[in-house]
Amino acid sequence: MGEAPAFLADELQKGFPNGLDLKSNGCETSIVIGQKTYVIGETSDESTLSIGVQIFDQCSGEWVYPTVLGTKPKPSKGHSAVVLNEERILIIKKGSNSDDCAWFLEVDTQYVRQQRKILGTEVVAWSKGVSGNAEKPVVISGPSGVGKGTLISMLMKEFPTMFGFSVSHTTRAPRGMENDGVHYHFTERSVMEKEIKDGKFLEFASVHGNLYGTSVEAVEVVADEGKRCILDIDVQGARSVRASSIEAVFIFVSPPSMAELEKRLRARGTETEEQILKRLRNSKAEIEQGRSSGIFDHFLFNDNLEECYASLKKLLGLDETVYTFPESTPKTVDLPTFRSISKIGNKVIINCRTPDLEKVSKNLIALDVSSIKGGAPGRTRGLDIYTMDSLLDGLDANNQLS
Repeated sequence: MGEAPAFLADELQKGFPNGLDLKSNGCETSIVIGQKTYVIGETSDESTLSIGVQIFDQCSGEWVYPTVLGTKPKPSKGHSAVVLNEERILIIKKGSNSDDCAWFLEVDTQYVRQQRKILGTEVVAWSKGVSGNAEKPVVISGPSGVGKGTLISMLMKEFPTMFGFSVSHTTRAPRGMENDGVHYHFTERSVMEKEIKDGKFLEFASVHGNLYGTSVEAVEVVADEGKRCILDIDVQGARSVRASSIEAVFIFVSPPSMAELEKRLRARGTETEEQILKRLRNSKAEIEQGRSSGIFDHFLFNDNLEECYASLKKLLGLDETVYTFPESTPKTVDLPTFRSISKIGNKVIINCRTPDLEKVSKNLIALDVSSIKGGAPGRTRGLDIYTMDSLLDGLDANNQLS
């Protein structure tokens, strides 16, 4: 708690209409939504320079320092902000390329409300804006020995540019030739525990005293590369993903029978009798959970590998001769230092004044936020970026923005 800074003191007492950009003091911007003023500016958080957030509660007349979740944007030459609705503020960073220019500060989305209830504090969350969309990740679960690893390998071999694995995190030390960021993201336990608390992990588990987990960022990175992420996780992990903000396709692979599963496990010849019996007990419980949990969208029975693989491809829409993923990588539109931004309907207009832009229409860049989806702690996708020339083509007969 504390007093308002000098440049806001008089203004805060007057009150402002929702969404007004109060004042920009260098690298600070103030936005009012309801009875709260969000002051957004550079801050040093845990030795990392980032754009921070403070809230002035006009009802109590006091400052609130919220828990800030999601990946925090790094500072730039400045920024401007505009309210999209009561749930989100759009932040445009000056002097940034399009793949880093647009960030969403979520102040009352479903994710923020959920985290506010869990943490018992005021919460805001950052989400990076990305143009284009991405295919839903594929969650594949099933008992050990069912053949899901083989199915995934077949999928990766036939469609090497379409699919990718997220790199998991672990608190154990690297082994042999394991490389950080390739085999695992090796991290400290205290760091991973904090990120789990901050909602940055889709799923996690403790195995032999070490933490293992899949972060939201690891899945988003695969999508940023234009690939569809595959998650090979157990039923409990699938349950966590289902409860998260990530939309995915959930597939459970079952054996034709427990007898066949036991036969396959014994055929491996890599485990003791005690280990085999333990795996069979765990597998039986996992199959029961998979069938009764309501988590999974689709069930495959791996009686015949080739037939099961054909069914998997059909579920993923890969049985057609030609298959094209929707665009997921950001469009290349540079945003030089701009003079102002404004909002018209679902369009945010950025006014850029630079000597090398000859036409007036090319001084204006538009962001279309009508189709955005997703959000913290991952990406906000579907953000369309184009020049004013393209925007003018979208005017209707009454010269209104569609």
